[in-house]
Amino acid sequence: MYKTIEIDRENLTLMGVKFSNLKTLENTANAIGSNMFEGFEPTTELIQLYVDWSTRTIPESDFLTRLYSIYGK
Repeated sequence: MYKTIEIDRENLTLMGVKFSNLKTLENTANAIGSNMFEGFEPTTELIQLYVDWSTRTIPESDFLTRLYSIYGK
């Protein structure tokens, strides 16, 4: 089953998570959409984690720690 995700190009948000520019927002939305066909279910928490990591707000080690805590591994 296909599930839509909220994309607000005017406010540069994807599922409520703010992006710095339209190109990054659209590239991320396209990547998430492609993965959703494979069963991926995005959450606001995961998108925010990705944005924090991609903008170097958090280091990769913290990214992995948070990712594991989300998935319980």
